[in-house]
Amino acid sequence: MLAPAPSAARCVAGLTRLVALSGKWPWFPAVFGPWRNDRHGRMQGKIKSLYRRTSLMTPVAAFFKDLTLPTMPEVAHELIRSLNEDDVPLSQLRDAIARDPALAVNLLRLANSARYGMSRSVSTIDDAIALVGTSQVRALALASCFNDAFPVAPGLDREAFWRASQTCGGIAQWLASSIGSDSQEAWLSGFMVRLGELLMGLNVPGCLFEFEKQPQYPGARWERETALLGFTEGQVSAELARAWNFPDTMVNALDAVADPMAAEPFSRLGAVLHVAELLTAADAQNPDAVDVLPAEVLTALQVDGDWMRSRLPQAQAFVDASRLH
Repeated sequence: MLAPAPSAARCVAGLTRLVALSGKWPWFPAVFGPWRNDRHGRMQGKIKSLYRRTSLMTPVAAFFKDLTLPTMPEVAHELIRSLNEDDVPLSQLRDAIARDPALAVNLLRLANSARYGMSRSVSTIDDAIALVGTSQVRALALASCFNDAFPVAPGLDREAFWRASQTCGGIAQWLASSIGSDSQEAWLSGFMVRLGELLMGLNVPGCLFEFEKQPQYPGARWERETALLGFTEGQVSAELARAWNFPDTMVNALDAVADPMAAEPFSRLGAVLHVAELLTAADAQNPDAVDVLPAEVLTALQVDGDWMRSRLPQAQAFVDASRLH
């Protein structure tokens, strides 16, 4: 279990030490070697800027102060609003997808893939939705929207990033469904956990080289993010979700994902996301991955470790359903 997010005073102290180290070669390159020269200069400038503002506001607020947020396409808003609707009219889904030609092409490509083994070509959006299913179509659409909204960030394997995001969403959906929580909301929240990391990479050049370095043990990114910037990707994702007018349950869950037991009030969805992200980092197909999960989080979710081990392979079906490429 990670320690609670540091206070503003601790963040100021940490940033002070980091800025001091950044001017003392050879110590700094031993830790942040990839940022030498231009990367180092730009990252140091960003950290100094965050340091100056942190004394006046929370670290996350300081981070967002001058940040231009990605624009969420209207089709994504429509699909998110329909997440909790059991009977979404096919025409509503079709019309939303038809307004995004690239999304329509991806859907037709999926429907005609070997996964569905059709003997004839699927050529209309209506037929594709009927074949693939509304839940998977929404997953494809939202994944496509997020992928298009965020530019490539240096230091990140983009394909691996989105694959991990989809895995986290799939596991969160499986676990939420197993314990009687909202599985659709869990899928979307799980998919969004690491969006904050992308914003960190765009706003503080070079930081992703530190966050993504090996070894990548479960929880490593959260520790490195907190050490470098004073907050985690989940807290940034929460502010993004708030700006996009997502439900408060999702905002609170994303804010609590790195340390759900410290959240007041307790966020059940935040605990689900915590488990999903740790399992994603630990290779969820291996039942031994359950060993990395904090016992107090499983207890709070009323989930038994042995139960998780015996049923974890079932989660792969949800993961596969979320990987719609």
